[in-house]
Amino acid sequence: MTDPSSTAVPDATGTPTSVPVIGKPPTRVRAVWNGEMRFDGHREVGGPSIRLDGHGVTGPSPVDALLLALASCAGIDVVDILAKRRTPVQSLEVSVVGERAAAAPARVTSVHLTFHIGGEDVDRVHADRAIDLAVSKYCSVKYSLDPNMPVTWTLLLNGV
Repeated sequence: MTDPSSTAVPDATGTPTSVPVIGKPPTRVRAVWNGEMRFDGHREVGGPSIRLDGHGVTGPSPVDALLLALASCAGIDVVDILAKRRTPVQSLEVSVVGERAAAAPARVTSVHLTFHIGGEDVDRVHADRAIDLAVSKYCSVKYSLDPNMPVTWTLLLNGV
């Protein structure tokens, strides 16, 4: 049985060495090529899968998936923060615009998120604060990106 408080990491000679896990354990996923520019990804052990398609035909492209991951991560945090305030969200949609460099590797250079939140009892001040906390403090996907890349946001609450 393995110790959940440590993980095996190869040393300089390639021999697995047990090192303590700091924080959450590593995330392990696998991408399996499915012809052309398609990959099916899933957790290494069980769980649902997602199709990524470089052409964006049978699934989101990898860059689309990155932006969707950012939107979903921030959205999850917003819903969670508002729920802790006992402010039920009835609907949430996050629209994303990712600007990209013109030359290869055409990386994402800036992102703008628009949060469309619906709910009769959602106060704008609380929604603004929840989004700010999600984007500036809690979203692990955002903090896995280039720290110099601007990520901005706006709120449309109940259509306004």
